[in-house]
Amino acid sequence: MLNAAILINPTSGKGRSAKHAPLAVQRLRSRGVQVTALNGDSAQGSLALAQQAVADGIDALIACGGDGTVHCALQAVAGTDVTLGIIPLGTGDDIARTLDLPRNDVQAAADVIADGRTRQVDYGMVRSSDGVDKAFLAVMSAGFDSEVTERANTMTWPTGTSRYLIATLAELRVFQPAPFQITVDGQTLRSEGMMLAIGNGSSYGGGMYVCPTAIPDDGLLDLTFLTRTSKLTFLRIFPRVFKGSHIHHPSVRTLRGASLHIEAPGQTAYADGERVGPLPVDVDVVPRGLRVFASVS
Repeated sequence: MLNAAILINPTSGKGRSAKHAPLAVQRLRSRGVQVTALNGDSAQGSLALAQQAVADGIDALIACGGDGTVHCALQAVAGTDVTLGIIPLGTGDDIARTLDLPRNDVQAAADVIADGRTRQVDYGMVRSSDGVDKAFLAVMSAGFDSEVTERANTMTWPTGTSRYLIATLAELRVFQPAPFQITVDGQTLRSEGMMLAIGNGSSYGGGMYVCPTAIPDDGLLDLTFLTRTSKLTFLRIFPRVFKGSHIHHPSVRTLRGASLHIEAPGQTAYADGERVGPLPVDVDVVPRGLRVFASVS
């Protein structure tokens, strides 16, 4: 019998996690999975509960919520033999999208876990200049989009994706390109730029394919860098990210590698939508370092 703990974030997806988590637990138990529910009252509290469950010897840690919940669970299982399961109930669910897991179907997501098929995938490790280490599964970013996230996190209205649209428009008025120094597997690029994304997965922000060619088990990270451009040009390029066609614009540079070092003054790194810390950062891939439940092995 699979011995699992399920980490529940009651605020994910505008309360969808709290509403549907009992259904996920019921489905798992009906399929013979031994499940212990973990309900943290904060991000740190949730991480502490998850780490203790891993230390206690569980076989699997299941994240029930959005990308933030998955990111929290990842910190607890990275570097261990514990399998990560995902019941995606967030607003964006880009990690579930990266791993091709069922979304908006709690029972189907629970069945993936109960069926027991797994795959080995890569994850990224980022270390910021203040010594913070974070694992990530989807995208690490810095520059304009991270500043938008910083702004959006301080807003109480509106909610959902519209909050990020308003934050984007507000940040666009004041944002200035930054001088980036990007080193990928020992090769260095220096250029002023608007934003940078490093993808283990292809999307963030609820389906924005910022690194459209990223593959989560190829042992490499994909980098997308928007060089200095006018704000008008930026507004023209930005909508293309929903199809991934922005990478064909001459202002966009793409690189691929296993080890990256990123410098830019005054910029902040985010990973899977969660704050990491100030640049410079070192980013490395951990090839096939994580076992996840998957629809196909």
